[in-house]
Amino acid sequence: MRLVQYSAKGGSRLGVVVEDRVVDVHRAAASAGLKEEEYASTVALLEAGEEAIRFVRGLKVDENAELLSNVHLECPVAARKIMAIGLNYMDHAIEAGQKIPTAPLCFAKFTSSLSGPFDPILLPAEDAQVDFEGEMGVIIGRMAKNVSEAQALEYVAGYVTFNDVSARKWQFDGGQWTRGKSPDSFAPNGPFLVTADEIPDPGALRITTHLNGEVMQDSNTKQLIFKVPKLVAYLSRSFTLYPGDLIATGTPSGVGFSRKPPVYLKDGDVIEVEIERIGKISNRVRRGY
Repeated sequence: MRLVQYSAKGGSRLGVVVEDRVVDVHRAAASAGLKEEEYASTVALLEAGEEAIRFVRGLKVDENAELLSNVHLECPVAARKIMAIGLNYMDHAIEAGQKIPTAPLCFAKFTSSLSGPFDPILLPAEDAQVDFEGEMGVIIGRMAKNVSEAQALEYVAGYVTFNDVSARKWQFDGGQWTRGKSPDSFAPNGPFLVTADEIPDPGALRITTHLNGEVMQDSNTKQLIFKVPKLVAYLSRSFTLYPGDLIATGTPSGVGFSRKPPVYLKDGDVIEVEIERIGKISNRVRRGY
């Protein structure tokens, strides 16, 4: 199942993609006499639980369904928190000149950095040295605390394609990463939340990044140092994971700052990240604020 948030009259709507159409989940729930608040957003649906999800999974195209190509897709999940993992592909750790980590390197991105799969990336300053990092995002489906690796995938709702956009100057000059990772628009993702039942093995997906049509990253999630079950279990031992929380699992080699000479995003560039079975996001770079 592919879930989306999309712009419509009256605000953001939750939709499910059926074939090439988007079915309005909130409208369908209202027509069925269900609790409308449980179908108002992706997070609300996840919080409502399995019965609500089954209802959405059973929806069919109706006369109100819109063509997917005609709607503006927003960020599919309004995450409560974004947890990101650094140096989690072997080849990227090597290109960055870093030791291979023995435990996940965790940092945060502010949720104000979230943006849609086709929204612009805004350059915050001339000297920010803005870079790209194609990644797989994991969306938590239910509350998780102190879960085991063996059970961890039971707490995963699904997956998104994610770009961990990074202002390298701010990231490296300050001795911590939050400022450089969190400017507005620096977490584009989507285009859908693809539910976990459609991704039987998140550790075997091709991931590519193109800059203006040129391949910059081409790898596979097989190369992850710490796999999805390890990350969910590890993070859940430190703090509670809630429905809609997002884990950005790390990026493979080929990022801009490691190239000689470095390649940073500039006004007018188009950066695209695509993950097998999950989808492609495409963002044009603009001068920002």
